[in-house]
Amino acid sequence: MAELAQTASEEEEAHVMSEGARKLVTLAVMLSAIMVLLDMTIANVALPHMMGALGVTSDQVTWVLTSYSMAEAIFIPLASFLALKFGVRRLLLISVSGFVLTSAMCGQADGIVEMVTFRVMQGAFGASVIPLSQSIMVQIYPKSQRGKAMALFSVGVLLGPILGPTLGGIITENMDWRWIFYVNMPIGAICLALLYFFVKLDGRGPSKIDWPLVIAMTIGIGLLQMVLDRGNEESWFQSNEILLAAIISGIAIVFFVARSIYTKGDIAPVWLLRDRNLAMSCIVMAGFSMGMFGITQLQPMMLEQLLNYPVETTGFLMAPRGLAAAVVLLALARYMDRIDARLLIVIGLTLNVIGTYLMTQYSMNIDIYWILLPSIIQGAGMGLVFAPLSQLAYATLAPKDTIGGAVVFNLCRTIGGSFGISIVNTYFSRIQQKEWNELGGSLSLDNPLLQQAAHAQGTTMTDPSFLAQIQNLVHQQSTLSAFVFTFGFLMFSYFCLIPLLALFRPKPNTDA
Repeated sequence: MAELAQTASEEEEAHVMSEGARKLVTLAVMLSAIMVLLDMTIANVALPHMMGALGVTSDQVTWVLTSYSMAEAIFIPLASFLALKFGVRRLLLISVSGFVLTSAMCGQADGIVEMVTFRVMQGAFGASVIPLSQSIMVQIYPKSQRGKAMALFSVGVLLGPILGPTLGGIITENMDWRWIFYVNMPIGAICLALLYFFVKLDGRGPSKIDWPLVIAMTIGIGLLQMVLDRGNEESWFQSNEILLAAIISGIAIVFFVARSIYTKGDIAPVWLLRDRNLAMSCIVMAGFSMGMFGITQLQPMMLEQLLNYPVETTGFLMAPRGLAAAVVLLALARYMDRIDARLLIVIGLTLNVIGTYLMTQYSMNIDIYWILLPSIIQGAGMGLVFAPLSQLAYATLAPKDTIGGAVVFNLCRTIGGSFGISIVNTYFSRIQQKEWNELGGSLSLDNPLLQQAAHAQGTTMTDPSFLAQIQNLVHQQSTLSAFVFTFGFLMFSYFCLIPLLALFRPKPNTDA
């Protein structure tokens, strides 16, 4: 009875909130989420510029990205506990304030140690923003408008990481790489003002910290993130460091999950996965994030390294994917609650399969049309997956569990993206090496086609310039084949997610 009364009370509160206040809260949490998510990818294109300023190698500078994602993955699970401890409003204000301050400190960093330290702090402060923002959207909209709420929130979730390289490229090329961090200061000031005046949710309650669980979670997720980020560079388990980190991570994660299920605590409440819709949503979201982040990692590599596009142009060519997702979400927001979410997800996954299939047809002669068309199709599909999937994740959860559900859901999104980038990099490098060996193995001095090519250029097969030309051609074609095969692998991964939708429970008829 008490739970039913709480549900009715929260539904009533959602209805009582004026439409104007709801819009301002929506703007506040969306802007905060976009700011945090932008910093996942905004620094990608600026790494070469940072190398000289920080005096580091290409291997060392990647810790600017790794440290942020590692801290975010570790601190996301703490959001539900911290919300109970400090309250939703206070925690958001602390998180955004800390994020803005550490962003300014990143811009001031003169060495790699300072930069990595401040990026860890930035990721730690920003980690709670995404699950709290999503939970607030669930709480301030009545169930009859929850699909619309998730559509609006998904605009920020998709635009942030996809537009990060675009904005980063523009700022780096026209201003200075330090401004990719300073730009958070005016945006953060607006967020803080909106959050302070319009977000009134408290949500404080009894909370207890479970130190064995926290320690196991920190070690397990932190080392897992390191293994995923550094594994391919270190030849995976051929490196004793990576092997040891993977073993310790596995043991710690098993302990952390078992203890969470046993204690049913507030920190990283994986025990909520007993709810079938949340569990299936997390699985599909992790799988979908693998493909999405894999493609957004791979395509800029292809445009810059293979097709020789400038950094700024590459950034602009990546933007239509996020813009298409935003357009689809905004166009369908008002209808989202009237259409079966599973149908929308099937259409979205199918569009991603089609868009990725078109990328398997790439050649060295593709034009802008062949770059933009698959991106737009994929972007439309992403919009049709993210919002309905978020809607299904909360469809059968009790209102008191929304923050915990958001924590688990976003943790799966983050780790799924890390797995995607790692798998794509490994698969790509293995295929590239395989294709290089196969193409190079067919070249010999008695190859008639090679003899004809040398004769047509008026040179001999032993001419160093001709050999260098052939070597460049082999590298080019092996790299192109690796991109095409990897896109095909990602297309298949999208297709495998479609049958999982049959396992979702129908949404209960409890709309307010």
